[in-house]
Amino acid sequence: MARDTRATAAGVLAGVLAGKSLNQLLPAALDQVSARDRGLLQQLCYGTLRQAPRLQSLLEQLLAKPLRDKDRDVLGLLLCGLYQLEDTRIPDHAAVSATVAATRALKKPWAKGLANAVLRRFLRERESLLATLDSAAAAAHPRWLYEAIHRQWPEQASTIIAANNSQPPMTLRVNSARGSREHYLQALDGAGIGARAGTISADAIYLDAALDVAELPGFGDGLVSVQDEAAQLAALLLAAEAGDRVLDACAAPGGKSCHILERQPGLGELVAMDVDPERLVRVEDNLQRLQLQAAVLVGDAARPPAELAAASFDRILVDAPCSASGVIRRHPDVKLLRREEDIAAFAGQQLAILAGLWPLLKPGGRLLYATCSLLDGENTAVVQQFLAATADASLAPLPQSPGVRTAAGCQLLPDPTGADGLFYSLLTKA
Repeated sequence: MARDTRATAAGVLAGVLAGKSLNQLLPAALDQVSARDRGLLQQLCYGTLRQAPRLQSLLEQLLAKPLRDKDRDVLGLLLCGLYQLEDTRIPDHAAVSATVAATRALKKPWAKGLANAVLRRFLRERESLLATLDSAAAAAHPRWLYEAIHRQWPEQASTIIAANNSQPPMTLRVNSARGSREHYLQALDGAGIGARAGTISADAIYLDAALDVAELPGFGDGLVSVQDEAAQLAALLLAAEAGDRVLDACAAPGGKSCHILERQPGLGELVAMDVDPERLVRVEDNLQRLQLQAAVLVGDAARPPAELAAASFDRILVDAPCSASGVIRRHPDVKLLRREEDIAAFAGQQLAILAGLWPLLKPGGRLLYATCSLLDGENTAVVQQFLAATADASLAPLPQSPGVRTAAGCQLLPDPTGADGLFYSLLTKA
């Protein structure tokens, strides 16, 4: 029997509040609700998390005392209820009624009166409650991140904040080994699907509206994939040549590996490595759908497996683990899961990965360092620290430089109607 949609959303939100990622929780939750309610469940989870810092600040004013940890599901339900009242077209009476009813599905009947009182008080006092929010809460960002964005990107901060709070566009990558972007745009037009060409990647297409990939012409045959335009830049900047041996060191889920192979069918070999064997299954699935060949390897980039010989790769791509502060609109749980102190921890991990991989690069070879972060502590500062400690490493000029140039590369900033926020730096070995 299908589970109540709002109670299911409350369970997902409770998991995020407890420290788990949305990607871990949502797939199983979608299987618990009816097919017709899956879109609503996704909207409630993603939307509530995008607005979570603002909703949490409102809820603090509406609750007489904080809820206990064991009642995180009730907290999630109340946040979900406020989101419906503030940011959806669901009629107020329907949002209140359905949220209150969900307490029964949570098996917490005591919360029925609480949910009803909290939501109805919000409707009565909405304007005065909203007026009390500080600038960070009003912008739906944790204070530390709000201040970091304004400190590092003062002129672009308002656009970045707006992008972080928006639903991202659906972006495609045309398989250039199988056809041109122009031909695929014609195929989309013939199918009645509105689209436009990207401006950063020659393979990128933006859809006017998101849709199921099954509706895309030739998706099952490998003519096209879903990939953000900023992420597509990796294959273009790496610029692998025919005969090259390439390592994608943090490869899952495989989008960048596949794009490298599509752009350069004459590669000597591509090794797609990732520390997580379960995520490597996604890499293999993508390779199979796109009819591409690569060696798939489980391995830790900071301590590469022994079968990867020293000085054996012409090109290395490092899509390093990071705060994901440049892709918050796709991963809104970042607003709850990340802390300011995480940046230094990620920087340490990123430096260890660069140090671990550098011996695998041939003299004269190139390593492309990438993150989906906006924060200098994971980007320029990491590259400069690595260069200072590595005598045979130097910066190489980027073949193209969209975004904002930095002392160590280029930073793309999230665009509400365009690309995500990624950082790229190209290093060469003497």
